[in-house]
Amino acid sequence: MSAALLVDGINCSYGDVQVLHGLSIEIRSGEVHCLLGRNGAGKTTALRAIMGLVRVRSGKITKDGMELTGLPAHEVPKTGIGYVPQGRRLFTELTVLENLQIGLMTRGKGQTTTDEVLQLFPVLRERLKQRSGTLSGGEQQMLAMARALCLEPDILLLDEPTEGLQPSMIARLREAILALRDRGVSTLLVEQRVDAALSVADRVSFIENGRNRETVDVALLRDDRTLVHRYVGV
Repeated sequence: MSAALLVDGINCSYGDVQVLHGLSIEIRSGEVHCLLGRNGAGKTTALRAIMGLVRVRSGKITKDGMELTGLPAHEVPKTGIGYVPQGRRLFTELTVLENLQIGLMTRGKGQTTTDEVLQLFPVLRERLKQRSGTLSGGEQQMLAMARALCLEPDILLLDEPTEGLQPSMIARLREAILALRDRGVSTLLVEQRVDAALSVADRVSFIENGRNRETVDVALLRDDRTLVHRYVGV
């Protein structure tokens, strides 16, 4: 299976503090790939580096063979990468529809895209005129994903999407991620809930001290939690 996104030996720092040390990850076309590791391991920084929000000092990032390293952050989504950051970052004073329209503007998409996105999250169709800041936590997470999907990405980055959500909402997000996989979208998922990650991922990379220690098929982890205990501690 070909690599949709290749992170090749990147080094990134915040000021004088180096966070990523030669990090390499390969995300295959149409897979759900999860990054697991303890807090501070570098998982979020890896997503931010892909999106051009953290400068890559060395190494490179390529999507379908096109190098992204050094692209301005506002140009990265135009290549077909959607990003849902931790904390959702919605425009809370705007309506659900207005948030979606901002997503549509990124790559010039229209009503057909909106309709397809709302098929994944039908509850949002009932909330289009509602101010997004008044939605429940689960509905806000759905809106953040829907807004990212409005640019019709072929790669979606999700940072802690289940944080603070009740089980029923986690199940809905899981269904949405699997539906996207069926459509050929590759997902790179940062997740603290191990069981949520293992229920949806095809492969898992264990991140420790800014390095990818191991990448394994998820089937191996369902039978043997040794690596999970080693790198996540649960």
